[in-house]
Amino acid sequence: MQAILESRRASLVGMAMMCVGVACLSVNDALAKALASTYSPLQILFLRNLIALPFAVVIAAGMGGAAALRSHRPVTHLMRGLLWICAAFLFFSSLKYLALAEATALVFVAPLFITAISALFLRDPVGWRRWLAVLVGFAGVLIAVRPGAAAFQPASLLPVATALFYAFLMISARWVDRRESVWTLLLYLTGAGALLSSLVVPFVWVPVRPADYGLFAAIALFGTVGMTLMTQAFRLAPAVVVAPLDYTALIWATLIGWLIWNELPDSPVFVGAAVIVASGVFTIWRENRVGR
Repeated sequence: MQAILESRRASLVGMAMMCVGVACLSVNDALAKALASTYSPLQILFLRNLIALPFAVVIAAGMGGAAALRSHRPVTHLMRGLLWICAAFLFFSSLKYLALAEATALVFVAPLFITAISALFLRDPVGWRRWLAVLVGFAGVLIAVRPGAAAFQPASLLPVATALFYAFLMISARWVDRRESVWTLLLYLTGAGALLSSLVVPFVWVPVRPADYGLFAAIALFGTVGMTLMTQAFRLAPAVVVAPLDYTALIWATLIGWLIWNELPDSPVFVGAAVIVASGVFTIWRENRVGR
Protein backbone atom coordinates (compact mmCIF):
# COMPACT_ATOMS: atom_id res chain seq x y z
CA MET A 1 0.00 0.00 0.00
CA GLN A 2 2.84 2.35 0.87
CA ALA A 3 4.49 1.67 -2.48
CA ILE A 4 1.26 2.49 -4.30
CA LEU A 5 0.90 5.77 -2.42
CA GLU A 6 4.50 6.71 -3.17
CA SER A 7 4.00 5.88 -6.85
CA ARG A 8 0.88 8.04 -7.01
CA ARG A 9 2.67 10.88 -5.22
CA ALA A 10 5.58 10.66 -7.65
CA SER A 11 3.15 10.70 -10.58
CA LEU A 12 1.41 13.81 -9.24
CA VAL A 13 4.74 15.57 -8.74
CA GLY A 14 5.78 14.52 -12.25
CA MET A 15 2.54 15.85 -13.72
CA ALA A 16 3.00 19.17 -11.90
CA MET A 17 6.59 19.44 -13.13
CA MET A 18 5.49 18.70 -16.68
CA CYS A 19 2.81 21.40 -16.59
CA VAL A 20 5.19 24.01 -15.17
CA GLY A 21 7.93 22.96 -17.60
CA VAL A 22 5.58 23.31 -20.58
CA ALA A 23 4.52 26.75 -19.34
CA CYS A 24 8.19 27.79 -19.09
CA LEU A 25 8.86 26.67 -22.66
CA SER A 26 5.77 28.56 -23.83
CA VAL A 27 7.21 31.72 -22.26
CA ASN A 28 10.51 30.84 -23.95
CA ASP A 29 8.72 30.75 -27.32
CA ALA A 30 6.95 34.04 -26.63
CA LEU A 31 10.27 35.70 -25.81
CA ALA A 32 11.72 34.33 -29.05
CA LYS A 33 8.77 35.79 -30.95
CA ALA A 34 9.38 39.18 -29.35
CA LEU A 35 13.08 39.08 -30.25
CA ALA A 36 12.56 37.69 -33.77
CA SER A 37 11.41 41.07 -35.08
CA THR A 38 14.88 42.52 -34.40
CA TYR A 39 17.36 39.64 -34.42
CA SER A 40 18.05 36.65 -36.61
CA PRO A 41 16.85 33.30 -35.20
CA LEU A 42 20.49 32.18 -35.33
CA GLN A 43 21.58 35.04 -33.07
CA ILE A 44 18.73 34.27 -30.67
CA LEU A 45 19.78 30.61 -30.59
CA PHE A 46 23.45 31.42 -30.07
CA LEU A 47 22.88 33.79 -27.15
CA ARG A 48 20.23 31.54 -25.63
CA ASN A 49 22.61 28.55 -25.64
CA LEU A 50 25.66 30.56 -24.59
CA ILE A 51 23.88 32.01 -21.56
CA ALA A 52 22.26 28.66 -20.68
CA LEU A 53 25.45 26.60 -20.94
CA PRO A 54 26.84 27.37 -17.43
CA PHE A 55 23.43 26.54 -15.92
CA ALA A 56 23.33 23.28 -17.91
CA VAL A 57 26.76 22.34 -16.53
CA VAL A 58 25.61 22.97 -12.96
CA ILE A 59 22.37 21.03 -13.46
CA ALA A 60 24.13 18.08 -15.09
CA ALA A 61 26.78 17.90 -12.37
CA GLY A 62 24.24 18.33 -9.60
CA MET A 63 21.78 15.74 -10.89
CA GLY A 64 24.13 13.23 -12.49
CA GLY A 65 27.47 13.84 -10.82
CA ALA A 66 30.81 14.22 -12.55
CA ALA A 67 30.01 11.32 -14.87
CA ALA A 68 27.24 13.40 -16.47
CA LEU A 69 29.84 15.86 -17.77
CA ARG A 70 31.57 13.20 -19.89
CA SER A 71 30.34 11.92 -23.23
CA HIS A 72 31.31 8.59 -24.75
CA ARG A 73 30.12 9.61 -28.23
CA PRO A 74 30.60 13.37 -28.70
CA VAL A 75 30.10 13.15 -32.47
CA THR A 76 26.57 11.88 -31.89
CA HIS A 77 25.86 14.93 -29.75
CA LEU A 78 27.16 17.20 -32.49
CA MET A 79 24.78 15.55 -34.94
CA ARG A 80 21.89 15.98 -32.49
CA GLY A 81 22.91 19.60 -31.92
CA LEU A 82 22.71 20.24 -35.66
CA LEU A 83 19.22 18.74 -35.80
CA TRP A 84 18.13 20.85 -32.84
CA ILE A 85 19.55 24.03 -34.37
CA CYS A 86 17.65 23.35 -37.60
CA ALA A 87 14.41 22.67 -35.71
CA ALA A 88 14.71 25.76 -33.50
CA PHE A 89 15.75 27.97 -36.43
CA LEU A 90 12.68 26.94 -38.43
CA PHE A 91 10.35 27.43 -35.47
CA PHE A 92 11.74 30.83 -34.49
CA SER A 93 11.54 31.89 -38.14
CA SER A 94 7.86 30.91 -38.24
CA LEU A 95 7.11 33.13 -35.25
CA LYS A 96 7.74 36.21 -37.40
CA TYR A 97 4.69 35.42 -39.51
CA LEU A 98 2.36 33.15 -37.53
CA ALA A 99 0.40 33.46 -34.34
CA LEU A 100 2.13 31.76 -31.41
CA ALA A 101 -0.75 29.31 -30.97
CA GLU A 102 -0.82 28.37 -34.66
CA ALA A 103 2.92 27.65 -34.78
CA THR A 104 2.69 25.66 -31.53
CA ALA A 105 -0.24 23.58 -32.79
CA LEU A 106 1.52 22.59 -36.01
CA VAL A 107 4.65 21.47 -34.16
CA PHE A 108 2.51 18.91 -32.33
CA VAL A 109 2.64 16.72 -35.42
CA ALA A 110 6.13 15.62 -34.28
CA PRO A 111 4.99 12.37 -32.52
CA LEU A 112 3.30 11.31 -35.75
CA PHE A 113 6.53 11.93 -37.70
CA ILE A 114 8.38 9.85 -35.10
CA THR A 115 5.98 6.95 -35.63
CA ALA A 116 6.20 7.16 -39.42
CA ILE A 117 10.00 7.47 -39.50
CA SER A 118 10.41 4.59 -37.05
CA ALA A 119 8.26 2.35 -39.24
CA LEU A 120 9.60 3.33 -42.66
CA PHE A 121 13.31 3.69 -41.97
CA LEU A 122 14.01 1.79 -38.73
CA ARG A 123 11.58 -1.07 -39.43
CA ASP A 124 9.91 -0.72 -36.04
CA PRO A 125 6.60 -2.61 -35.90
CA VAL A 126 3.69 -0.18 -36.21
CA GLY A 127 0.15 -1.54 -36.31
CA TRP A 128 -2.76 -0.27 -38.35
CA ARG A 129 -4.17 1.72 -35.43
CA ARG A 130 -1.06 3.90 -35.14
CA TRP A 131 -0.85 4.27 -38.93
CA LEU A 132 -4.47 5.44 -38.88
CA ALA A 133 -3.60 7.93 -36.12
CA VAL A 134 -0.73 9.23 -38.27
CA LEU A 135 -3.03 9.73 -41.26
CA VAL A 136 -5.65 11.46 -39.11
CA GLY A 137 -2.98 13.72 -37.62
CA PHE A 138 -1.72 14.77 -41.03
CA ALA A 139 -5.33 15.44 -42.03
CA GLY A 140 -5.41 17.83 -39.06
CA VAL A 141 -2.35 19.58 -40.47
CA LEU A 142 -4.11 20.04 -43.81
CA ILE A 143 -7.17 21.47 -42.02
CA ALA A 144 -5.00 24.00 -40.17
CA VAL A 145 -2.69 24.90 -43.06
CA ARG A 146 -5.35 24.88 -45.82
CA PRO A 147 -3.07 24.46 -48.86
CA GLY A 148 -4.57 25.99 -51.97
CA ALA A 149 -6.98 28.22 -50.02
CA ALA A 150 -6.81 32.00 -50.04
CA ALA A 151 -5.88 31.97 -46.34
CA PHE A 152 -2.86 29.69 -46.92
CA GLN A 153 0.48 31.03 -45.65
CA PRO A 154 3.70 29.38 -46.84
CA ALA A 155 5.12 30.16 -43.38
CA SER A 156 2.71 27.55 -41.99
CA LEU A 157 5.01 24.90 -43.42
CA LEU A 158 7.89 26.05 -41.18
CA PRO A 159 6.47 24.54 -37.94
CA VAL A 160 5.72 21.32 -39.83
CA ALA A 161 9.36 21.20 -40.96
CA THR A 162 10.30 21.95 -37.35
CA ALA A 163 8.35 18.87 -36.25
CA LEU A 164 10.18 16.74 -38.81
CA PHE A 165 13.63 17.80 -37.56
CA TYR A 166 12.46 17.39 -33.96
CA ALA A 167 11.32 13.85 -34.79
CA PHE A 168 14.77 13.00 -36.14
CA LEU A 169 16.28 14.56 -32.99
CA MET A 170 14.18 12.33 -30.74
CA ILE A 171 14.96 9.22 -32.79
CA SER A 172 18.69 10.03 -32.77
CA ALA A 173 18.67 9.49 -29.00
CA ARG A 174 18.86 5.77 -29.84
CA TRP A 175 22.47 6.24 -30.92
CA VAL A 176 23.56 7.98 -27.73
CA ASP A 177 25.71 5.74 -25.54
CA ARG A 178 23.50 3.94 -23.01
CA ARG A 179 25.92 4.83 -20.22
CA GLU A 180 25.02 8.50 -20.59
CA SER A 181 22.18 9.99 -18.55
CA VAL A 182 19.48 12.38 -19.67
CA TRP A 183 21.44 15.14 -17.96
CA THR A 184 24.39 14.47 -20.25
CA LEU A 185 22.03 14.76 -23.22
CA LEU A 186 20.69 18.07 -21.91
CA LEU A 187 24.19 19.46 -21.34
CA TYR A 188 25.64 18.41 -24.69
CA LEU A 189 22.59 19.51 -26.63
CA THR A 190 23.05 22.99 -25.17
CA GLY A 191 26.80 22.94 -25.74
CA ALA A 192 26.52 21.65 -29.31
CA GLY A 193 23.88 24.28 -30.03
CA ALA A 194 26.18 27.04 -28.79
CA LEU A 195 29.15 25.70 -30.74
CA LEU A 196 27.39 25.15 -34.06
CA SER A 197 25.46 28.42 -34.00
CA SER A 198 28.68 30.31 -33.22
CA LEU A 199 30.02 29.25 -36.65
CA VAL A 200 27.37 31.18 -38.55
CA VAL A 201 26.21 33.88 -36.15
CA PRO A 202 28.96 36.37 -37.23
CA PHE A 203 27.22 36.60 -40.62
CA VAL A 204 23.88 37.67 -39.11
CA TRP A 205 25.03 39.46 -35.98
CA VAL A 206 23.54 42.82 -35.07
CA PRO A 207 24.44 44.77 -31.92
CA VAL A 208 22.24 43.84 -28.98
CA ARG A 209 20.24 46.72 -27.60
CA PRO A 210 20.80 47.23 -23.84
CA ALA A 211 17.08 46.83 -23.20
CA ASP A 212 17.15 43.35 -24.78
CA TYR A 213 19.84 41.81 -22.58
CA GLY A 214 17.18 40.95 -20.02
CA LEU A 215 15.08 39.22 -22.69
CA PHE A 216 18.01 37.07 -23.80
CA ALA A 217 18.74 36.14 -20.18
CA ALA A 218 15.06 35.30 -19.67
CA ILE A 219 14.86 33.08 -22.75
CA ALA A 220 17.89 31.14 -21.52
CA LEU A 221 16.41 30.84 -18.02
CA PHE A 222 12.92 29.74 -19.05
CA GLY A 223 14.23 27.38 -21.73
CA THR A 224 16.66 25.66 -19.35
CA VAL A 225 14.20 25.45 -16.45
CA GLY A 226 11.49 24.16 -18.76
CA MET A 227 13.65 21.40 -20.22
CA THR A 228 14.93 20.42 -16.76
CA LEU A 229 11.43 20.15 -15.28
CA MET A 230 10.11 18.16 -18.24
CA THR A 231 13.09 15.80 -18.10
CA GLN A 232 12.54 15.21 -14.39
CA ALA A 233 8.81 14.69 -14.98
CA PHE A 234 9.53 11.73 -17.26
CA ARG A 235 11.81 10.28 -14.57
CA LEU A 236 9.11 10.47 -11.89
CA ALA A 237 5.98 9.42 -13.77
CA PRO A 238 5.12 7.04 -16.63
CA ALA A 239 5.38 8.57 -20.09
CA VAL A 240 1.74 7.82 -20.84
CA VAL A 241 0.80 10.03 -17.87
CA VAL A 242 3.02 13.07 -18.48
CA ALA A 243 3.54 13.08 -22.27
CA PRO A 244 -0.04 14.20 -23.13
CA LEU A 245 0.42 17.19 -20.80
CA ASP A 246 2.83 18.58 -23.39
CA TYR A 247 -0.28 19.64 -25.31
CA THR A 248 -1.14 22.16 -22.59
CA ALA A 249 1.37 24.35 -24.44
CA LEU A 250 -1.44 25.16 -26.84
CA ILE A 251 -3.43 26.72 -23.99
CA TRP A 252 -0.46 28.80 -22.87
CA ALA A 253 0.43 29.83 -26.43
CA THR A 254 -3.14 30.94 -27.12
CA LEU A 255 -3.36 32.89 -23.86
CA ILE A 256 0.04 34.58 -24.24
CA GLY A 257 -0.55 35.40 -27.90
CA TRP A 258 -3.91 36.94 -27.09
CA LEU A 259 -2.64 38.98 -24.12
CA ILE A 260 0.52 40.34 -25.79
CA TRP A 261 -0.17 40.47 -29.53
CA ASN A 262 -3.97 40.23 -29.61
CA GLU A 263 -3.63 37.04 -31.66
CA LEU A 264 -6.49 34.60 -31.98
CA PRO A 265 -6.18 31.87 -34.61
CA ASP A 266 -9.25 31.25 -36.76
CA SER A 267 -11.56 28.24 -36.50
CA PRO A 268 -9.74 25.93 -38.98
CA VAL A 269 -6.54 26.24 -36.93
CA PHE A 270 -8.34 25.21 -33.74
CA VAL A 271 -10.11 22.33 -35.51
CA GLY A 272 -6.85 21.14 -37.05
CA ALA A 273 -5.08 21.48 -33.70
CA ALA A 274 -7.78 19.38 -32.00
CA VAL A 275 -7.35 16.63 -34.61
CA ILE A 276 -3.54 16.72 -34.27
CA VAL A 277 -3.68 16.60 -30.46
CA ALA A 278 -6.22 13.74 -30.45
CA SER A 279 -4.12 11.65 -32.84
CA GLY A 280 -0.94 12.45 -30.88
CA VAL A 281 -2.47 11.44 -27.55
CA PHE A 282 -3.74 8.20 -29.07
CA THR A 283 -0.29 7.48 -30.53
CA ILE A 284 1.36 8.01 -27.13
CA TRP A 285 -1.21 5.79 -25.41
CA ARG A 286 -0.97 3.07 -28.05
CA GLU A 287 2.85 3.00 -28.06
CA ASN A 288 2.87 2.74 -24.26
CA ARG A 289 0.39 -0.16 -24.41
CA VAL A 290 2.37 -1.97 -27.11
CA GLY A 291 5.59 -1.35 -25.18
CA ARG A 292 4.13 -2.99 -22.10
